Amino acid sequence: MLLLLILLAFPLPSRTFIAVIEWGTEARPHSRPYMAFIRFVTDNHLWARCGGFLVREDFVMTAAHCHGRNMRVILGAQNIKKKEATRQDILVLQAFPHPEYSYISSFNDLMLLKLKQKAHLNSAVKTITLPQSQDWVMPNQMCSVAGWGILVNGNSSDTLQEADLQVQNKETCQRIYKYYNDSIHLCVGNPQHPKRAGRGDSGGPLVCNNVAQGIVCLGYKIKVPTIYTRISSFLPWIHKIMNAS
Repeated sequence: MLLLLILLAFPLPSRTFIAVIEWGTEARPHSRPYMAFIRFVTDNHLWARCGGFLVREDFVMTAAHCHGRNMRVILGAQNIKKKEATRQDILVLQAFPHPEYSYISSFNDLMLLKLKQKAHLNSAVKTITLPQSQDWVMPNQMCSVAGWGILVNGNSSDTLQEADLQVQNKETCQRIYKYYNDSIHLCVGNPQHPKRAGRGDSGGPLVCNNVAQGIVCLGYKIKVPTIYTRISSFLPWIHKIMNAS
């Protein structure tokens, strides 16, 4: 299905994050059982949404700029508008945005959400593997991203969409983004190919060989790569938060 998906558009203080998956296709139902749909209220008192992914029965990972009030996570959903039998709606007990997250530079743009109750794991709801500390995603490697969102014509895409994306070398993003830092970021998306995740594919995972390697955090121009948070760089902080809860 030829699709220009504008994913997770929502207002935040002083700027708007819009995620774009161009030429994406609808994902096979429950083929990505780790995916989470996150609803919350912004500082502007508006309902917003982000993507995320289940990393433990009681923890979802997402982007720090997805922080808000009245946070709720939906797991096991293919169509977010339907009350599917596989769907699990769980309140967020506590949010842990990275303490050194920078709104301006998008440094350290990740957050852990402690769920009020554990998810019931089954064929439609599963955790995804996190990288090892020595894992290093290489340029030209093919990975994928997924999410729900709004079509360019204004109609919502209720079903999960996905796209394959190519990892780029650091120089590609360093030429475009003032604050790109290869030690904590990944540069993803071939400028010559229409598939891309754009500004904020917010909180959704970059999956490479069935491992969550990145979190979409910043991208705001058509036909340029997107910046992802490099998860392997934050494993000590991630384990510290999860082991303490």
